[in-house]
Amino acid sequence: MLLQTKKICKQFGGVYALRDVSVDIRAGEVHGLVGENGAGKSTLIKILTGVYSLDSGEILWEGRPAVIRNPRESAALGIHVIHQDRQLVPAFSGVENCYLGLPYEVRHGRIDWGKMRSRVLTLASELGIEMNFTVPAARLTPPEQTMLNLMRALMNDCRLLILDEPTASLTDKETSVLFRIIGQLKEKGTSILYVTHRMEEIFRLTDRVTVMKNGQAAGTFATAEMDENKLIAKMTDNVVSEKAGSTAVRLGDEVLRVEHLSSRDGKAADVSLRARKGEILGVFGLGGSGRTEFLETLYGYRPMRGGTITVDGKRYEKPSPAASLKRRMVLICEDRRKMALIMPFSIRNNITLPVLSRYASRGILREKQEKQAAEAGIREMSVKCSGDSQPVSELSGGNQQKVVFAKAMQSDPEIFLCDEPTQAVDVMTRNEIHRLLRQRAEAGCAVVFVSSDLKEVLEVADEIQIIAHGKSGKLLTNDHLTSEEVLRCCYEEA
Repeated sequence: MLLQTKKICKQFGGVYALRDVSVDIRAGEVHGLVGENGAGKSTLIKILTGVYSLDSGEILWEGRPAVIRNPRESAALGIHVIHQDRQLVPAFSGVENCYLGLPYEVRHGRIDWGKMRSRVLTLASELGIEMNFTVPAARLTPPEQTMLNLMRALMNDCRLLILDEPTASLTDKETSVLFRIIGQLKEKGTSILYVTHRMEEIFRLTDRVTVMKNGQAAGTFATAEMDENKLIAKMTDNVVSEKAGSTAVRLGDEVLRVEHLSSRDGKAADVSLRARKGEILGVFGLGGSGRTEFLETLYGYRPMRGGTITVDGKRYEKPSPAASLKRRMVLICEDRRKMALIMPFSIRNNITLPVLSRYASRGILREKQEKQAAEAGIREMSVKCSGDSQPVSELSGGNQQKVVFAKAMQSDPEIFLCDEPTQAVDVMTRNEIHRLLRQRAEAGCAVVFVSSDLKEVLEVADEIQIIAHGKSGKLLTNDHLTSEEVLRCCYEEA
């Protein structure tokens, strides 16, 4: 046995991200790790790689207790990870990136670039990887960057290689190369922890698979003894939506239509959907599916490459945040601190910022009217504060999110694009946000609702649009729909 975790726990704000997780990885095996969003996979990886420290429990390495307090200690054991988001220095060449964390080759007191290039090219030849290692990493294609990350890991003494959604950006050619390399590493005795949402890869590559659910290990199974339906059933509590199929009675005209939308960076590849007045349209996908990128492209944060957007029957060209607000479309961002709020500003300044011109005349701000509008927003959203002049940074996370909604309401929106709108808020605030969105839908607005929490999507959505790998999949009517049915659709699209 190479690695064992015994009842490890990790909490954030009193909430368990991992609870009594015991997993073992054998030397020379490919071990799958699966689970729905928020199951604890990423937290477990971060503990094994020293990004997080565990609160309790034990890690054993080759049968002996191991302490992993930082990434350097993890690497010293021989644990290396390739994240879905590639970890490279964009301005460094391929050779320099391969040597990150390693001592440079030196000859006569000077860096021996020739020897370094030779070592990198030799490894590339052994692995069957072809690319230009002299250009900056920023000029490499996404698949080449992924393969460069792989080479960087294998430049070290790699005993356990963790691959987190490694094929997400790879072409069929690079995927074949990766699978062949995994086979070579397995023959040499290197262990692989393979994290993916693609079921066919689990059954093709892994010897055993561990299922994570609600921060716990639901079990480890021999892959040969499982099938896709059994694995999906292990991942979820199979929550059944209590919503009945009565949506057709109260849904109004179509207010938003998106056809084959793609972003310039390819994160959103081909998304089509439509939203109607009175509707909360859930958008759900597994990690890395492109949900956030789709909303940002639709709103105008992210440059659009192709597709068409129609709002209230009129073609919407070249979207931008300012143009979206004019079309009464608002975005509730996933990251409120970086994208939605200016933390040192007062509550009032944050709420009125999108429509500040409304309270100005000839360059002079009408502070009384601005204050009245901000106080009305505070009352409507029940923001707990000392007053409208209080810095928004002093508020709790839930009250900050209420300010985000109060700010959005200033534009009198007809379309709400909500990206994880209840993330990191308390239960009462979560319920208030759900109630607000339902009230706005019943008043004739359309709501596009993105959440990683499948139970939440089943709770609030009238229909659920599946997204996988930046592309839209099936549209499901939320009529006593089960979480297992939704997950199965996600994995079929993946």
